[in-house]
Amino acid sequence: MEKRVLGIILSLLGVVGLIMAAVNFMNGGSGNRNIKEILIYGVLGAIFFFSGIGLIRNTKDRAT
Repeated sequence: MEKRVLGIILSLLGVVGLIMAAVNFMNGGSGNRNIKEILIYGVLGAIFFFSGIGLIRNTKDRAT
């Protein structure tokens, strides 16, 4: 059960990271700093999201 909760938390953090990347992308701006922010938020968001989904899918439910 604890792994499933951790998976949910990681998934939510991933969604927040992807949303932040999208907001930075839509606000525009130029320069290397904006591109770096979009890449960092996007990559970390994707890693957190997919690792959280993996934990949720691979964790078996047990009756307690």
